Amino acid sequence: MAAKQRWLEENFARIGKVQPETMLPIVLGQEWGYRNRARLSVRRVPKKGGVLVGFRERRSTYVADMQECPVLPTKISNLLPALKRLVEDLSINERVPQIEVAAGDDATVLVFRHLLPLTPADLEKLKAFAGAGQVHVWLQPGGPDSAHPLEPADSTLHYELPEFGVRIAFRPTEFTQVNFAMNRLLVGKAIRLLDPQPGERVADLFCGLGNFSLPLAARGARVIGFEGSAALIERARQNALANNLVAQFEVLDLFKGSFASFGPFDKLLIDPPREGAVELVKSLPEGEKAAWPRRIVYVSCDPATLARDAGILVHTKGFRLVSAGVVNMFPHTAHVESIALFER
Repeated sequence: MAAKQRWLEENFARIGKVQPETMLPIVLGQEWGYRNRARLSVRRVPKKGGVLVGFRERRSTYVADMQECPVLPTKISNLLPALKRLVEDLSINERVPQIEVAAGDDATVLVFRHLLPLTPADLEKLKAFAGAGQVHVWLQPGGPDSAHPLEPADSTLHYELPEFGVRIAFRPTEFTQVNFAMNRLLVGKAIRLLDPQPGERVADLFCGLGNFSLPLAARGARVIGFEGSAALIERARQNALANNLVAQFEVLDLFKGSFASFGPFDKLLIDPPREGAVELVKSLPEGEKAAWPRRIVYVSCDPATLARDAGILVHTKGFRLVSAGVVNMFPHTAHVESIALFER
């Protein structure tokens, strides 16, 4: 984690030509069994004894022959040998390319991608596996929207943010953080840094299902969440209703369009994908005398794009980089999750 922090600092200095006034303490959590999301590749290789279930080998299309995976929840890791036997027993064992894992606080779902129809006997085997493995089984015959529960028929998933009294429902194919324990710590830290006050207007940019929007609303802020996916926006609206929270959600391509027409906002929370938010930060009001926003919290999964965007905020938009730090979202990997606070 010290190496990851140094990497963040080096990116700020080299790419953004900025330096945080303070480095935040490293946020640490569990190191094993943390990965609640995974996409397992499946391939039948008779020379290797039949069906393989695992991750792809590095820089290769080969599927690693995995017997266990210590970063997956123990329950899922223990099921890997049984999953191989299950797929081998299906009539379409050469046409099941992927099994997606999605664990919530209430259940664990396995989504079986299948390229040919399953027979009645196949369906019975999958249902029996769900009961024996104490997992939910979903089927995905086409794209992500085609995923639907098989056993139990009323399968649902959610995760909780206890600090804010919020429960967030999601489909197994929808984006969530892979590490729920660290996500809870990250959300708490981001909200404390942003310090939303009742009545303040806050924009949550790249809001997804409402992971930050709903805790912000629970603190009394007037929140508008923006996201490019109409399906995620609809899910965020449902989650706001289910939690009895008032929040507005709008579909907007933040890589192209400006959200300024919805402004002004007192504060912003930005949580972009790996590409960062360069067009978005360029669209903000310019200069030290600009009226809004007063404060920005930026959550990033790529130090390079965070550093690039930080350079724009500091050198052209009149902000100072108050603090930044790293979060151990992906133990045992090179991925760096970070958080930064900017103020006018």
